[in-house]
Amino acid sequence: ILAVAVLAICRGAVIPSAFPAIPAVPAVSTVPAVPAIPATLAAQPVFPVAAVDATNYDPHPQYSYAYNVQDTLTGDAKSQHESRDGDIVSGSYSFIEADGTRRIVEYTADPVNGFNAVVRREPLAVVKPVVEVAPPSLVYQP
Repeated sequence: ILAVAVLAICRGAVIPSAFPAIPAVPAVSTVPAVPAIPATLAAQPVFPVAAVDATNYDPHPQYSYAYNVQDTLTGDAKSQHESRDGDIVSGSYSFIEADGTRRIVEYTADPVNGFNAVVRREPLAVVKPVVEVAPPSLVYQP
C-alpha cells in the first residue's frame, strides 16, 4: 500500500482519504486592530523637579580623592586614588585576590584615547620553590 501511495504522489494522482483536506493554517490571518494590552500612563513624580542652574557649570572640573582600607579582622585590604583635571582622569586601585596576590590596576581616561588600564599582579610574600621529594621506596622483608 505504501509503494502505491508513493507512486501515486510521484505521478500527481489524488489519493482518496477518509479525512477531508483542511488546511492547518487559515488562508487569511486576522490581526486585532487594538493591542491586547492597553498603554498605561506614567504617574507624575511626587516631588517637584529642581531647575538646573547653568551659571554654576565648571568648564574645567578638578577633583582628587583617595582611600585605604586595612582590616586585619576580616582580611579586607584595598586602596584607591583618582584625580581629574578637566577631561583627563587618572588613578589606580588595588586589592588582595583570593589566591593571596595583590592586583593593581592603573588607569587613565581622556577624550582622545578613551579608557586604558594596565593590570599587574604582585605576590604578597616570597614563595619558596617547591622541592620535589621522591616517595619512599617499599622494601619487602619476609
